[in-house]
Amino acid sequence: MAQMTMIRAITNALDIALAADNKVLVFGEDVGRNGGVFRATEGLQAKYGETRVFDTPLAESGIIGLANGLALEGFRPVPEIQFLGFIFEAMDQILGQAARMRYRTNGRFHIPMVVRSPFGGGVKTPELHSDSLEGLFLQSPGVKVVIPSNPYDAKGLLLSAIADNDVVVFLEHMRLYRSVKQEVPEETYTVPLGKASVLRQGSDVTVIAYGYMVQTALRAAHQWQEQHGLSAEVIDLRTLYPMDIETIVSSIKKTHRAIIVQEAQKSAGGAAEIIAQINENAIYHLEAPVLRIAPPDTVYPFGVVEDDWLPSPELVVTGLQKVMSL
Repeated sequence: MAQMTMIRAITNALDIALAADNKVLVFGEDVGRNGGVFRATEGLQAKYGETRVFDTPLAESGIIGLANGLALEGFRPVPEIQFLGFIFEAMDQILGQAARMRYRTNGRFHIPMVVRSPFGGGVKTPELHSDSLEGLFLQSPGVKVVIPSNPYDAKGLLLSAIADNDVVVFLEHMRLYRSVKQEVPEETYTVPLGKASVLRQGSDVTVIAYGYMVQTALRAAHQWQEQHGLSAEVIDLRTLYPMDIETIVSSIKKTHRAIIVQEAQKSAGGAAEIIAQINENAIYHLEAPVLRIAPPDTVYPFGVVEDDWLPSPELVVTGLQKVMSL
């Protein structure tokens, strides 16, 4: 095994996928010789050539439109949208075209496409670079949403996503790219889509999170135990859709309380869907309402105040105390 950052684990996964299947193509803005804004594709064009790893014009609708056509012709495209806030220009190609292809053609065609994109706050980016927009994809059948929280999962989930025959939106939190190192096998392995991971055992409250908020939840759980002597079970969702409700329910049967921590604005996002599924599947095991820890319903703020806007471990501890008092 090697110690890898998340960005290196992603590069390694792309390298393995390109080597294993000449139908895998990687493309996007500046992903070729420059290796992308964060160097996620560094060295891949030199290794596999300009027909396998290549730059595109600055046109998100064109990038995903090209990916749709290539997928219909039997390729497995892995396009990169440079920042998730730029995805709006490609929403018709993803949701109106790619996600509907199998239904529209009565199963004759599918779109095995992985849309990679960085997102996430705490790094003081310009406007539209940090927005958490995962909730936009949850109402669209045919799209899977994957958000890793660590290097090991990032590699395994990306290889699973590339092998999947559905459209996968694969979101990479910028704050995790180089802030966490982990032992990652250099050989091929996969982490299944739709399977959550229990990262911390606990008995008093279940904390559900994904992406960078997993790190926030783990720090909060540690603080809470030190300050109040209570234990929180922390679940890393890994895949927002399909959602592993079985792992969540199993935890709630033990703790009888739950909070969800998300970086996206509070209303109508992943947390709302998680709460709905908990109510449908585990409401009789709850001893208190499920709480959301999330930013307010405002536009993502400018960098100078984003630390006050984003959920912090202290805010999560406050939520843990509140749910215990209900």
